[in-house]
Amino acid sequence: MLDLIKYIVEQFAEQKDKIEYKVEETDDAINVTVLLADSDMGKVIGKQGKIAKALRTIVRDATPKDSKKYVVEIKEREE
Repeated sequence: MLDLIKYIVEQFAEQKDKIEYKVEETDDAINVTVLLADSDMGKVIGKQGKIAKALRTIVRDATPKDSKKYVVEIKEREE
């Protein structure tokens, strides 16, 4: 699933070398935090968050029914 998230995010981001992915697994979910450069935030989130919503929808629908749910969070990278 992380490969799917990486693929989608990299389609919109211009500074691909500055993208970081942090994965934390809890009892009921897998949290994926995408850390982006400031200049890529708007491109990946999209107008009114449409791209971010679509990313979350794709990940939710691609997750098998019997596995943990994925939570995708997009944040600005601290430099």
